[in-house]
Amino acid sequence: MTIDFKDKVAIVTGAGGGLGREYALELAKRGAKVVVNDLGGTRDGTGHSDAALKVVEEIEAAGGTAMSNGSSVTEYDQMEKMVADAKQKWGGVHILINNAGVLRDKTYAKMSPEDFEFVLKVHLTGSAFATKACWETMREQAYGRILMTASSTGLFGNFGQANYGAAKLGLAGLTKTLQLEGAKYNIRVNTLSPVAGTRMTEDLFPEEAFKLFDPVNVVPAALFLVSEDSPTNAIVGAGAGGYHSAWVMMNDAVWLKEEERTVEGFAANWEEISAQNNLRAPNSGSEQSGAILTAMQKVLGKDAAPSSARG
Repeated sequence: MTIDFKDKVAIVTGAGGGLGREYALELAKRGAKVVVNDLGGTRDGTGHSDAALKVVEEIEAAGGTAMSNGSSVTEYDQMEKMVADAKQKWGGVHILINNAGVLRDKTYAKMSPEDFEFVLKVHLTGSAFATKACWETMREQAYGRILMTASSTGLFGNFGQANYGAAKLGLAGLTKTLQLEGAKYNIRVNTLSPVAGTRMTEDLFPEEAFKLFDPVNVVPAALFLVSEDSPTNAIVGAGAGGYHSAWVMMNDAVWLKEEERTVEGFAANWEEISAQNNLRAPNSGSEQSGAILTAMQKVLGKDAAPSSARG
């Protein structure tokens, strides 16, 4: 089976280099018309360049179709105009890969409030703005594929990246709600956690590891997650030819009787409450309350649950 993107219009933010550039090149190679968005700044978010235009030139030299866009994902009116320009030129927007990002790494003790806020604004708010600008178009055309870029830092933590981790886990949470709201409009939303040697990570990897984690190795996962037959609500890790899935998991609830609902009672039951068994990945937040009601029913019987909560 060949996966192609013929007749699809794709926007890739932060596509002037690294991962975004690879996504844009492969989307165009497979038939998509691509908006190459990049403000062109340095990895801390300062400065400008013509990085997006250079990628467009690469695409066109290879026979593809693309347009450059230098808008900032942190400015919603600029995201709206980017989408409007794509629609005017090509008739719609079918794919959005939220890839734009910055780094301002410091320990939390040394991190300024401004550096914390700026990283969240670019990664989390910027992805939300780009997605919002596309959302109504995707609903109207009953088709949309959106990819959020998370990180192992967001999913699992990393020393010195409190701002980055908070933003990246926020994107996984945004995915989980949008995939529910978009489902009836055939909008599928997924989360990618890439590991790649780019200008964002060039001083974090030894030279050999930097080469091993070539961004091109992330492309198969990213493009599958925005393809017509993509899943939705997936969290996928990719790097150096290795691919895996991740989940937000929950174990069975432990229901405590009223006399046990004290700090001491909770402490006494902590081993069972924190046990990593019977794990499952809920599809929506309502399953948390459902799990609590199920635990209560096991103790008190089926009729214990409020009538409005019974299946």
